[in-house]
Amino acid sequence: MLRPRGTLARILDDRANGLGALRLLLAATVVVSHVFPLGWGHPDPLWLWSGRQTDLGKAAVLGFFALSGFVITESARRLPPGRYLWHRALRIGPGLGGSLLFSAAVLMPALYWWQHGTLGGFWTRPDGPLSYLTSLGSAAPTTGWDVSGVIAEGVRSGTNFDRSLNGALWSLKYELLCYLAAGLLAALGLLRRRAFVASAALALWLLVASGAVDLPAEVPPAGGPGVALPLLGLVTFHLAATLGLAFLLGGVLRLYAERVPLHDALALTAALVLTGSARWGGFAVLGVPALVYLLFWAASALPRRWRAIGVRGDYSYGVYVFGFPVEQALALTGAARFGPLGFLAGALAVTGLLAALSWHLVEAPALRLRSWIPGQRRRTAGRGPRPPAPPRQPRTPSQPPPKPPGVTSP
Repeated sequence: MLRPRGTLARILDDRANGLGALRLLLAATVVVSHVFPLGWGHPDPLWLWSGRQTDLGKAAVLGFFALSGFVITESARRLPPGRYLWHRALRIGPGLGGSLLFSAAVLMPALYWWQHGTLGGFWTRPDGPLSYLTSLGSAAPTTGWDVSGVIAEGVRSGTNFDRSLNGALWSLKYELLCYLAAGLLAALGLLRRRAFVASAALALWLLVASGAVDLPAEVPPAGGPGVALPLLGLVTFHLAATLGLAFLLGGVLRLYAERVPLHDALALTAALVLTGSARWGGFAVLGVPALVYLLFWAASALPRRWRAIGVRGDYSYGVYVFGFPVEQALALTGAARFGPLGFLAGALAVTGLLAALSWHLVEAPALRLRSWIPGQRRRTAGRGPRPPAPPRQPRTPSQPPPKPPGVTSP
């Protein structure tokens, strides 16, 4: 039976609000999407079924951006700009660094040894692990990166079909742009003006609807014309507009949470719009808003035990940054012979383990530094040790207890 579920504001007061479960589901969906291009060299089935509008991975990333916009909008409004940027850096940087270091110093040497029976030459090649890690400081870690020719050798041998070690990282530059935009709006005081944020989302939606940033049908889901930015590399107009729209829609829902109804009938309508637009056209214009609404409805509709996923540990980011290199490794070692389900089962198992280790050993310890203030320890050390407390004087039973400072007798 279709029934109302209150307003979106109800999930704000509940720590087990389902957002963690949705993030993990979306990250796993990205892994599912990559099974097909990495194991067999063709996009996942949604790419062709949708008329080359989207694939499972890109649809999941759009969902990520909507959830991120919902959470980040409040963070940017609540925190000073410096503290806000510090929190964002702690959430993105350590996990990403751990993934890159693991790939370059553990995974790629193992695969190089698998190919050549020796590690001779691996560390000293011009395109070796040190070059890989240092080059990432001058450009975004997107497609095209390899370590000591390991993936290139897999392509020549016919086991691999993508030349990048971690092509899933293409979306991080767009996420950084959204973070910076939210921080700038907050610093200017515009993020507190709900009407301004809603107007910005409407303007971006109209830009997408006009077709000015349409994705050419002949290019892959993450391609298209764009502009090269310092450090970030190529930013395509289509992805910047569609991902930015999803982020803004999440922010608008956060600002109007007490007015957004969550109803099963609206969710059913959104599901029909999402399916129809994906099949017959208009996904970026109609499907993306429908997807965003469905996600937040699902956050309230999930059973309580499912909504608690992610409360004590958020493995979603680790799944996202480790999934692609794990699948590249499985493809190189011949896991495609087990079929899509076997390939996927192996990818999810190994990626899940690495994501758990990343959270407990890298990400969670880094997040404990959120309240750290630069120079705090230095200033505390400069004051010298505290003087010892004076000894307590014994008190006789007839002696009244001392009054706290500032308290007088009636």
